[in-house]
Amino acid sequence: MKVLMIGDVVARPGRVAVMERIQDLREQHGIDLAVMNAENVAGGFSITPPLADQLFGAGIDVMTSGNHIFDKREIIPYMERNARLLRPANYPPNSPGKGIWVGEVKGVPVAVFNLIGRVFMGPADDPFRAADHLVASIPADVKVRLVDMHAEATSEKAAMGWYLDGRVSAVVGTHTHVQTADERILPEGTAYLTDIGMTGSYAGVIGMDRKDVIARFTSAVYRRADHSAGDVKICAAVINIDETTGRAREISRLSLPHEQ
Repeated sequence: MKVLMIGDVVARPGRVAVMERIQDLREQHGIDLAVMNAENVAGGFSITPPLADQLFGAGIDVMTSGNHIFDKREIIPYMERNARLLRPANYPPNSPGKGIWVGEVKGVPVAVFNLIGRVFMGPADDPFRAADHLVASIPADVKVRLVDMHAEATSEKAAMGWYLDGRVSAVVGTHTHVQTADERILPEGTAYLTDIGMTGSYAGVIGMDRKDVIARFTSAVYRRADHSAGDVKICAAVINIDETTGRAREISRLSLPHEQ
């Protein structure tokens, strides 16, 4: 099975790039399942129901998220009825939505789950304990298992990769918006990448207008940053997984320019 995992999609530049290129990417790489992180889709903060519908309609199969997912309150009822839009599974149990999706892709059982780190992040339950619970809940015949670890600290993501090695097919990181160059297959067969990187405009600061962000660092008077425009890239990872064992065969990074 070939899986495409797309990093944090930021605002209009990122979502337009995904909608315009997703079918080409699926065909070019023989993709069976496309997963993207959607927590920054709407102006850089969360996602709205119409935008989620557009992205699902364009060719995204499952969306993960992170600490901004509830910034747009209108997404809460949408998440309750659409199990393919995930929030971090280690949020408190009464949080809206679900942290795991288990389904079938071309006759192959698949699980995707979403975790959030605790280092330099907001309050959340222990992601390692949550990972144990999620893995235990997945039926034994579901061999293809994908994890989005949304976290700030490289060490926390790397620790999760090693912790789940051999129990899931892939652990990939999101949140920092900066792609790392450490993709590899861990000894027990889990594909790992510390951060997929950002899909959006690289003309600013991690997808946001550079003047607004610089003002935040240099002045007591600033506004919430708008997204930047121009120099758009799609960052993703293509993972080849053995359907019978769940072990990853190969992981490759993508960093593709996209003109708008």
